[in-house]
Amino acid sequence: MELGSTVSAVRSQRVLLGDEIRPAVILIKDGKIHQILSDISVDVPCEVLDVADSVVMPGIVDSHVHVNEPGRTSWEGFWTATRAAAAGGVTTIVDMPLNSIPPTTTLGNFRDKIQEATGKCFVDTAFWGGVIPGNQLELRPLMEAGVAGFKCFLIHSGVEEFPHVTDCDLHAAMQQLQGTGSVLLFHAERDVQQTAEEDGEPSQYSTFLQSRPDIMETEAIRTVTELCLEFQVRCHIVHLSSAEPLKLIQAARQAGASLTVETTHHYLSLCAENIPSGATQFKCCPPIRGSANQEQLWSALKAGQIDMVVSDHSPCTPDLKKLERGDFTEAWGGISSLQFGLPLFWSSASKRGFQLSDVVRLLSRNTAQLSRLDNQKGCLAPGYDADLVIWDPEREFEIKEGGIHHKNKLTPYLGLSLQGVVCATLVRGQLVYREGCFCPEPLGKLLLIPPERSQK
Repeated sequence: MELGSTVSAVRSQRVLLGDEIRPAVILIKDGKIHQILSDISVDVPCEVLDVADSVVMPGIVDSHVHVNEPGRTSWEGFWTATRAAAAGGVTTIVDMPLNSIPPTTTLGNFRDKIQEATGKCFVDTAFWGGVIPGNQLELRPLMEAGVAGFKCFLIHSGVEEFPHVTDCDLHAAMQQLQGTGSVLLFHAERDVQQTAEEDGEPSQYSTFLQSRPDIMETEAIRTVTELCLEFQVRCHIVHLSSAEPLKLIQAARQAGASLTVETTHHYLSLCAENIPSGATQFKCCPPIRGSANQEQLWSALKAGQIDMVVSDHSPCTPDLKKLERGDFTEAWGGISSLQFGLPLFWSSASKRGFQLSDVVRLLSRNTAQLSRLDNQKGCLAPGYDADLVIWDPEREFEIKEGGIHHKNKLTPYLGLSLQGVVCATLVRGQLVYREGCFCPEPLGKLLLIPPERSQK
């Protein structure tokens, strides 16, 4: 079956249906799952993609990706980001409103981004809008135009064109979002009065880690929980790295807050104790913390206190990582991992008693729900988009530079051996990736989410 062709049926001995893995034939029609047959010996009147005992499950929905186009295409772009996504079994990404220039903070800027993305996406792509000081009257037009929701920062974002918001800005924005069903995402760190000594050796990771203590996340999340309860607007905490605020989050939910939270593959896979001196490819904000904290994040995932896991793919050019000096204080904070989220998660989760159904819940279904795509993505059932990842969870591979499809290959995962090889990826029934090769032309769609979907 040729790359780029439309697949009418997929047969496997291991199809994940709900919480069960069983043999099935998935029939596909007009890009949707049409029917699922449990008798795999039945004759079907079309060519069948038989994948033997590879696992077939819903494609990954990565709701936290920085594509950086337009404006910073030397960092990444739609073509390279979505190819990397396809190679990792990611069938839908949601692009963050920064670090593109211009950011997705006005209707005009959003139209520029749509124009740039058109014809370049190998997987389906949706978009977050941004909340910055003074743009509250842009939010409803952006909703009408189809953004999935909005993101803001409670601390300097790292780029001048996306300033962080004050409490006053947040009140104005949340008044616009009230009653719409839209969601506001928070980079939840706040500057606090530093008590620790900030002078340290800049090449030591501990120097950077001490500059972003847990209390910065705790105080920011305290603000988020208060706003969420006051305005009754859906809120979401992106890339939780500290386990300390989990009690605050639980208390707010019990009080009626519509609040969700994600963590990332790097907080679950990497820990501070193992970061070498000068290895600035490990820098991100909030920071990778210690191993005891990491185990608390895994426990919270298992208990349902953390709702989803995403990549927070945030690449840059190698020079911005300041590797020649190994300076953690000056280096750009961001980790590239879009292509490797599924095996990164499975390599650790499988050893902790997580099942494949948990992978779908945390990496597909809940991320689709956050992005208001859960009527079409993240589920293997009739009527849903035929977005499938076909993979071998038991097979191991090593991350080598030649196999990385992100534009910039610098990643802390280079040389790591992982469990779980993606064999093929289908987007709406189209074979976009198979065994290291891609379809010749991008087949992804731009997903503009109608606002009436939010009126629940």
